[in-house]
Amino acid sequence: MTFNPPKSVPSVSVSYSSNGSSTKANEFGMRPMQERAFEKRGEQYLLIKSPPASGKSRALMFIALDKLTNQGVKQAIIVVPERSIGSSFHDEPLSKHGFWADWHVEAKWNLCDAPGNDNGGKVNALGAFLESDDKVLVCTHATFRLAVDKFGVEAFDDRLIAVDEFHHVSANPDNKLGIHLGEFITRDRVHIVAMTGSYFRGDAEAVLAPQDEGKFESVTYTYYEQLNGYQYLKQLDIGYFFYSDSYADDILKVLNPGEKTIIHIPNVNSRESTKDKIKEVEHILEELGAWQGTDPATGFQLIKTPEEQTLRIADLVDDDPAKRDRVSAALKDPAQKNNRDHVDIIIALGMAKEGFDWIWCEHALTVGYRSSLTEIVQIIGRATRDAPGKTRARFSNLIAEPAAADDIVTEAVNDTLKAIAASLLMEQVLAPRFEFKPKNPQNEPTPGFDYGEGGYDPNKCNVGFNEESGKFQIEIKGLATPKSEEATRICQEDLNEVIAAFVQDKTTIERGLFDEELVPEELTQVRMGKIIKDKFPHLDAEDQEAVRQHAVAALNLTQKAKEVAAGSSLGEESANTAFVDGVRKFAMDVRELDIDLIDRVNPFGEAYAILAKTMSEDSLKQVAAAIAAKRTSLTPEEAKVIAKRAVEFKRERGRLPSISSADAWEKHLAEGAAAFVRFKDEGRYE
Repeated sequence: MTFNPPKSVPSVSVSYSSNGSSTKANEFGMRPMQERAFEKRGEQYLLIKSPPASGKSRALMFIALDKLTNQGVKQAIIVVPERSIGSSFHDEPLSKHGFWADWHVEAKWNLCDAPGNDNGGKVNALGAFLESDDKVLVCTHATFRLAVDKFGVEAFDDRLIAVDEFHHVSANPDNKLGIHLGEFITRDRVHIVAMTGSYFRGDAEAVLAPQDEGKFESVTYTYYEQLNGYQYLKQLDIGYFFYSDSYADDILKVLNPGEKTIIHIPNVNSRESTKDKIKEVEHILEELGAWQGTDPATGFQLIKTPEEQTLRIADLVDDDPAKRDRVSAALKDPAQKNNRDHVDIIIALGMAKEGFDWIWCEHALTVGYRSSLTEIVQIIGRATRDAPGKTRARFSNLIAEPAAADDIVTEAVNDTLKAIAASLLMEQVLAPRFEFKPKNPQNEPTPGFDYGEGGYDPNKCNVGFNEESGKFQIEIKGLATPKSEEATRICQEDLNEVIAAFVQDKTTIERGLFDEELVPEELTQVRMGKIIKDKFPHLDAEDQEAVRQHAVAALNLTQKAKEVAAGSSLGEESANTAFVDGVRKFAMDVRELDIDLIDRVNPFGEAYAILAKTMSEDSLKQVAAAIAAKRTSLTPEEAKVIAKRAVEFKRERGRLPSISSADAWEKHLAEGAAAFVRFKDEGRYE
C-alpha cells in the first residue's frame, strides 16, 4: 500500500530550530516552564498557560510543596477534569533531581484511583481529608463541586486549590465550578493555581468574571518556546481536507499507515457520522489491510497491510467494557511508555484527548468538525510530544465537502468556516509572541533582540526578534497604546482570546472569505471594534481602540508572514526562520508600517487561497453562492460605528469623507455616515 498524500497543502506549517532548551532541567530538576512558574510561587492567585506536554503537573508539585512548607498553606487539593488525569499526580521523587522535597500523595487520598463514581463516598472522603493532618488530595472537578456544595467554601480556608485543565471552567451561571471559584476569590482565604493548555473556550465564554481574572498573575509559556526548545520535533503541519461520500473510503488519502496515528472518528450526532460507529471502525480496518486477529495480551487488533507490515491497532470505540478496559490498560502500561513499536494506530471516540500521553504520536487525524477550539488544541497536543526520531507531526481535519447537488448546504458551510477559523487561530497559538510599540524618534533598540541586517534603524519601523523568548518587537506608526492595567494585560497576554472571538464570528469570516466587494476596514475596524466593545464593555473607548489595533496587527502580521513564507523556496537551514523572515519582509516591502496600512489587509485573504486549493471548484462556488444569498445591508448599529469613524476621518484630514472617492474605505465611510443620518431621521436610535 503506497501512501499518496492529498494534493492540498497544509493550511499551517511551522518549522522550529529544535535547540533542546525546553527539555533541559536546572539544578532543581525544573524545565524552563517549571522554573518560570516557580518564580511566581508566592502569588496567591496564579494562572499557568502552557502547551500540553510542557510539564504543568510537575510545575504544580514544586509550587504546592513550597506553599505547604513555606507559605502557611495547610493542605493542597488538586482538581482534574477526569479520573484518568489523576495519574499525572502520583508520587514523584523530585529530590532525586535536586529539589528539596519529594511529592507524595497517600494512596487513599488520590480519589481518581478509587473505584466508584464521583459522588457520595468520594465527597465524604474529601470531607475526612479536610479534617486530617495529611497534606495532598487529588480528585475530579465533579467530586470537588459536590464537596463545596456540601461543606461550603469556608471549609477550604487556608488551603491551595489547584485546578488542572482550567478551560473546563466558565463564568456562565450554569457552570458550578466557575461559581465556586468566584466565591473562593470573594472570600479571599485560599490560594488558587489554575493550569491550562488553551485558555480560550470554543464557545467563546469568559472563564472568569473580568474583576476576578484581574487578580491572577499569569505565567505564559508559548507553543513557540515549547516546540523551538524540543530536541527532535522540527515541524508541525495543520491542514483541513475535504472528502465526498463516506469518510472511511477516503481516509487513506490522509492517513499514512507508516505514521503513528490517533484517529478521532466523528461524534454519532454529527453530519459526518454513519450512525454506526462499530461499522466505521471495521471499515477503517478493512481499508488498512487484512485482519489477523486480536493480540491476547493487549486486546489490540492486528492488521496485515499489502506490504506485509503488521499494524497493531488499539480500538477505544468498542463499548464492551471488558475489551475497552483491557485496551486502555495496555495503552497506559508504564513498561511500554518508551516502546515505539507497542502500538501503531489508536482509534477513539471521545477519548484520548487531554491528559493522554503517547509520545510517539506523529499524526492526530480528526474526522468531522469539533465545535470547541479548546478540544482541537488538546487533540493537536497529542501529536506535539518530543520523541527520538520524530521530526515531524501533523493534525488533519477531515471534513465532508458540501456536495454541489445538495439543496441544504448550510451545515456543511458552517463546518467549513469553523475549520478555517480553528486553523487561523492555531496559527496565532503557534507563532512567536508579538510586542507592539508606537514608532517615535526616542525609541531605542532593546538588548537581546536581533533587528536583522544593518541592525536597529531609528529612521524606520524596526522588527526585532528574540529567539530565546520567541518574541517579536514591532514598531508601528500611529499605534494606540493601552492606558489602563486591564487593557495592557489584554494586549500582552490575551490577544489570542480576542482573535478567537473575531475568527469565530460568522458574519466576519463569511464576508472575509467570500465578499468580493469587501473593504477590509469593515472587518478590521467595524467588526473587530464591535467584538471588543462587546467583550470588554468596561474599558473606555481609547483602551478599546488600543486592544483592537493590537489584535488586528497580530492577526494580519501572522497572515502576511505566512503568505511570504509560502511564496519562498526555503531550504532546511532557513525553514525555521521563515516566519520571522516573512514578518521582516512585509515590514520592509511597505513604505512605512503604520496602523492604517495594517487595517487595510483582509485577514482571511490567505485562508481563501488555501481553501481554493483544497476544495473542488463546484463546492467552492456552492459555498460562495450560499453565503452571498444571505448578505444583508448595513444595520443601524454598524452605521453608527462607521459614522464615528467618519468623524475621526474629518478631524484628521479637515474634510468629510467623499462618496465619490476612489479610496474604497473613504467611500464606505461616506455611505455609512449617510446611512446613520437616515436611520436617525427614521427614529431608529433611542
